[in-house]
Formats: sequence, structure tokens, C-alpha cells
Amino acid sequence: MANRLRDAISPYLRAHADNPVDWWPWGPEALAEARRRDVPVLLSIGYATCHWCHVMARESFSDPALAADLNARFVAIKVDREEHPEVDAAYLSAASAFTENLGWPLTVFATPTGRAFFAGTYFPPIPVDGRASFRQVLDAVADAWQQRRSQVEADAGRVVAALAAASAAATSAHDLPDGRELDAAVALLTEAEDARYGGFGTAPKFPVAPVLGFLLERPAGRPLAHRTLQKMADSPLRDRVDGGFFRYATRRDWGEPHYERMLYDNALLLDAYATAWLQTGEPWAERTADGIAAFLLGVLRRPGGGFASAQDSESTIDGARVEGEYYRRSPAERGSLEAPPVDAKVLTGWNGFAIGALARAARILNRPAWIVAATEAASLLLGRHRRADGTLVRVSLGERISAAEATLEDYGALADGLLELSLVSGDPAWADAARDLVDLCLDAGGAAGGSSPFEAPGGGDPVLAASGLAVRVDPSEGAYPSGLSSLAGAAHTLFLLTGERRYERAAREGMRLVAGQAVLTPSGFGAALGLMSRLAADAIQLVVVLPAGDDPTAHPSGPADPAGLLRAVRTHPAPVVAIVGESAAAAFADDGFELFAARTAHGGLPTAYLCHDFVCRLPVTDPAALAV
Repeated sequence: MANRLRDAISPYLRAHADNPVDWWPWGPEALAEARRRDVPVLLSIGYATCHWCHVMARESFSDPALAADLNARFVAIKVDREEHPEVDAAYLSAASAFTENLGWPLTVFATPTGRAFFAGTYFPPIPVDGRASFRQVLDAVADAWQQRRSQVEADAGRVVAALAAASAAATSAHDLPDGRELDAAVALLTEAEDARYGGFGTAPKFPVAPVLGFLLERPAGRPLAHRTLQKMADSPLRDRVDGGFFRYATRRDWGEPHYERMLYDNALLLDAYATAWLQTGEPWAERTADGIAAFLLGVLRRPGGGFASAQDSESTIDGARVEGEYYRRSPAERGSLEAPPVDAKVLTGWNGFAIGALARAARILNRPAWIVAATEAASLLLGRHRRADGTLVRVSLGERISAAEATLEDYGALADGLLELSLVSGDPAWADAARDLVDLCLDAGGAAGGSSPFEAPGGGDPVLAASGLAVRVDPSEGAYPSGLSSLAGAAHTLFLLTGERRYERAAREGMRLVAGQAVLTPSGFGAALGLMSRLAADAIQLVVVLPAGDDPTAHPSGPADPAGLLRAVRTHPAPVVAIVGESAAAAFADDGFELFAARTAHGGLPTAYLCHDFVCRLPVTDPAALAV
């Protein structure tokens, strides 16, 4: 049996390399083999830190007898959902036709052309509580393929047609919501609040960081956001030792977490807690933000500056793999234990979230070391994940690069993060790189001629396109912003920096595609609603120019800032806050960032320019003049 996963970039695939299952990686070769043998496909989709993925691997995929049966009747494909998010999104959508309980591991049965005809998640080795065993499922699917193939293929065709229709309906343009409609979305979220324990609904409970970001944007939503963030900070969802947040809790009181710790959750929550401190000044918000940053820099940060995808829920204690036990130990006890492994692959988009969060939180909380960390990550990404033609790759592991296509998420999240870094560091090179990424996606969107102003260069996953499962625009966002929201957000920031209306039009056109759904189901469109809130508000820009020789990344508040202007700037609520030196302001202006034109320091002091849609007040050195 060929061991095709042995040299995979993905740690998740390599963890399955020694299974008795004859796994194939995702790609056209696997489907070609299914067509050659005339057998259905089993797709098993998961990720390296997924607890139930580990469980199913131990119970079923390591069973030689079951694996032999699986190999005889199917072509088995193992997919890392983090390496191939488009594949995961497409088959999650297809799986929704067969089960309401979506999650990972995702188990999908498909025709040799890749069209799904049955799906589920975790299947146990024996029947439990009405749930069929994995062997029973394999028998039933194989029987259907052999005895009722025409019906199976017809069902698969109907799923593809339904997905295409749903995708078209989900991205039909609507007017952007006004303030009243946005506050109605806040009211819907308030109705879903768990007043006793915080969060939304009962269980399982997730951090839903994009939703919290939207609530923090709206004055009507801030009390709810602050209550939720404080209760989460005090809950078992947060690791009190390392500071990071776990992926979700299985109980209403945030108890019994699933202990994997994801880069995207912690990056977005760092931003949320820094914003909560900016709005409230509460010590719990600052303390929690510091803890999250310590986890990012101390656990997930990789040599060279990038950030790993996640830390596992399981670790080896006394020779056995157990979930969560490491995290239940005291700091002294942890010191004698092997820490749960880290999925060391570096994802472009998720690193973009981290870069942006560290940069913005560094400005608000005055943490210069976080700017250094964000800068090192950005340098790694642009050096290793950007090709000579400017396009991106999605994944690296050390020096190795995955063949997986970069997605809108990668372009948008990295562009957004680079813009935040540029504003806090005063270096226009990061903004130049961000603009290049957004322009690439705008050009690809124009060439595609579809409903979205943005497309990822390269056209997406070719195997999905051939099977009819490719989704041109995936607007869904739960745990983190969609590619559409991230790109539209970056385009909006570029408009506020350059004054170029094409960026504003693109941001609005992108958000019009999801506006209708977002106001009705705000729990699934937090990042989009946050951007829509900014689009509905006055465009406020604040630039502070430092005298020659001052370092923007140090944020001095002392002899170099006698009036305390920089302290006021750091905590200003404007959506665009830039801190630059005089020479950098001129360089920004030369590069077409109109907001910085003719901005200089006056009298050898830090000087602020407060603008409303590029109409600026007179420059000031007194922080009292910065009131919005």
C-alpha cells in the first residue's frame, strides 16, 4: 500500500500516514483513481488539533479489518480543512443536505466526480444512542452504490443544483443597512444572550469574536459586548496559565471546553479585549489582552516570526493521549509535563489576523514589543508566502510551501493586517503591499465578471470547479471573518487613506452581497456587520506626525510628548489612526496615500490632524482638541 501522506505539508495528513487506510491527499489523482475503479469516494475532512478527529482515527482508521474493507470498496481521501478551506466549505454546504449537526471530522461520501450523496460527522465504532456505527455506514453506502446507483447519482446532482441555487440566492445584492437596521441586529443578538452565564444560546458555546467586534462598533451593542467579554474572561474557556482561549465550551456555564486553542480565535479576541479596554478602561480587559498576547508570542509563534495554526487539545500523560488534562494542571505541574503539540503550519490569512490584532492592540495598550512581533510575522509572510508575480500561497511549514491555492481569506486578512501594521509603525511599505493584494483581487473580480468585486487570483480550487461544487463567493463567517468581509474591510481602509472612490465602491458592493442575510442572522455575519456599521458612520481619520528622529513604534509619552498628545491618540476611537514620522508622512503621500499630504510636525512637537472624510481641522498639539 502506497504511503501518500508521509511527505505532506499538513501535520494532520502526516498523522494519518501510518493508518492501514490507503489514504489519498486531495487532488485530481484521487478522483481519477475512483473513476478507474468505479467506486465511490470517502472524504474525511478535519484538522490537526481536532479532538473528535483524533478519536475517530484511533477507533476506526487504525482498525486493520475496517481499513481493509474501506480500501476494497472506496477511494479514501484525507483533507486538512485549514489547508483547503474551499474544499471544506463546499463539502460542509453539501453535508447540510444530509445532517444538521455539522462539524469535524466531516465524513462525506461522493461519486467519482466528487459530488456528495451522503454525509455525517463522527461515526462511532459501534452503534450508540441511535447513531449508526462507521462500519454500518460503509455497508449502507456501498450497497446503495452497487444496487441503486442511478438514484445515488441523481441525488448527488440535485445537491449540486441546490448548492448553486443557494449560493446565488445568498449573494443577491441588497441595500446596505442604516443605523436603525444595524441596531435591530444588535437587538436580535441581545435576545439570544444568556443573561446568567454570558454568551449566546445554551451549549455548545463559542467565542464568536466577529459578533463581539460588531457589537463593539455600535454604541447600543457595547454593554452586551463588555458583559460577554468579561464573563468569558472569568470562565473556564480561558486558560488562566498561558492566557489563551479554548475553541468552545460544551456546557452553558462555559465548562468542559474543547481544549484546542486556535490562532484565529485568539487573534480576534486580542483585538476585542483591547477595544473593550479602550472603551471602558477596565483592568480585566487589559489583563486578558495581555494574557492572549502572551499565548500568541509564547506558544504559537514560530522561528522566523510566523504563527502556528493551533495548539492541540490532547497531550501525552503517563503514556496515554488524553484531552484537556494538561490544561487542568497547575503551573508547577505543567512544568513537568509534555505540552500539547502545536500545529506548526503557517496560514497566510490567519497570520494576517494576528498581525492586525497585535498592531492595533499595541497602539491602544502601548505595547511596542507587539509591533516588533507583528513586523517579523509580516516580513516572513511577504518573503515566503508571496510569489514573484505578487500572488500568495496559503500554507508553509518551515521552508516548505503547500500547493494549496490561496483564498480570498488569505488576500483580505493579510491586506487588512498589513494596513494596521503600517498605521501603527509608520512604514508605508506595508500599506503598499496591502494595496497590491487588494488590487490583484479587484482585477481578478473584474475579469471574472461575476457579482463580487473581488476574486482570488488563480480562480480557486480546480477539482471543485470540475465537480460543480466551487463557490465563487463564500460569505459565511462564524469563528472568523470571511474573505469577502476582510477584503471589503481592507478596501474601505484604503479609501480612507487614499481618497480613491474605487475602493469605497468595492467595499460597498461587496457588503451589498451579504446585507440581506446579515441583518436577519447577525450571529453568522459579525465581521460584515461591523464593516457595514463603519460604512454607515462618518469617516473619521486621525494622523499624528512626530518630529524628525522620534520613533513611531515607541509611542513616547514623556519628555518627547509633554502635552500627552500621543497618549490621547493611542486611545482615540477613530477607525483610522496613524502615527508617523515626518519623512514617513511624505513617503506615504508620494505613494498616493492622500491623507498624509502636507502633514508635518509643528514646533518640534507631535502634531495631530483630525479629519472627517479628508476634510481636516487645523493641526493641533493639545490633546483636548481631539474630541470627535
